[in-house]
Amino acid sequence: MKAAYYKGNKTITVEAGSRVAPGPGEVRLDVAYCGICGTDTHIYHGAMDKRVKMPQIIGHEASATVAELGEGVTGFSVGDPVVVRPLDNRLETPADRGFSHVCKGLKFIGIDSPGAFQNSWTVPAFTLHKAPEGIDLKLAALCEPLAVACHDVRRGRVKPGELAVVIGGGPIGILVALVAKHAGAHVILSEVNAYRREFAAKLGLEAVNPMETDLEALCQEKSGGSGADIVFEVSGAKAAAATMTDLLAIRGRIVVVAIYPLPIEINLFHFFWKELEMLGARVYEPEDYDQALELVAAKALPLEALITDVQPLDNIASAFSGLDSSSDAMKVLIDCRA
Repeated sequence: MKAAYYKGNKTITVEAGSRVAPGPGEVRLDVAYCGICGTDTHIYHGAMDKRVKMPQIIGHEASATVAELGEGVTGFSVGDPVVVRPLDNRLETPADRGFSHVCKGLKFIGIDSPGAFQNSWTVPAFTLHKAPEGIDLKLAALCEPLAVACHDVRRGRVKPGELAVVIGGGPIGILVALVAKHAGAHVILSEVNAYRREFAAKLGLEAVNPMETDLEALCQEKSGGSGADIVFEVSGAKAAAATMTDLLAIRGRIVVVAIYPLPIEINLFHFFWKELEMLGARVYEPEDYDQALELVAAKALPLEALITDVQPLDNIASAFSGLDSSSDAMKVLIDCRA
């Protein structure tokens, strides 16, 4: 049994670990694959050292098979393929108004408690979603970021025929664009990085450079003069966020996907003048995972193309350092199988 431990200062070591027998309501998993997420890279760079208790096993974008059931667990059998929705909401209170996925006491598994970069992982059974038999476990490992995109598009109430602009062409932006297109929207992806634009174009997305293309004029042209119906802000760039309201039609909608730790300027006059809406979108709910699994199983999206590389668990340190030196990676998976 091996596990990868983050120890601070861009240090991840693979060491002998211990299988944790599942307690009541828990399931022990044999981890198959786990993707390296942007949050994982933030941890690797020390940005979350005040939160992460080192040494910590991180990782949360996982596919797995059930290895052992704890007392009282029903609905799963040993050998079932599963994905993990890594939200521990057991500190939810009535003040959270039933929105357990964003409850004040939410703990994120893989950050606040041990994650998936290990051969064997014990988690609460309520975090599991059973995957269809025969599913490609590599693609199933993309369910977590895909569920983020499903949640974003659902929050945005995307309808067929609408014009959607996605600002930011990283892995989440690409997935948001693909899910919005699958929902029937015409999608424009705004991205300054040439590699990401070329990558998006290969997936059948319309991608433009906002430094060279007048995005507001393009939205007017594509919409018959009204503007975009919805903008997804995924870039986290203040300059990009400042343009959101310019792009929108009357009663257009903004979905804020990126994390902004500090306040930024937004043109509130446009909210008044055009009766705009702005919605936050954080993580996902169970139905978003269900939709993600359906999309993976149906091969409805070109997800294989997003997997840039697959490395064994023993190579996880070099996989993280490689992401530091490459701007061309989309999704790197770690093969955690023993």
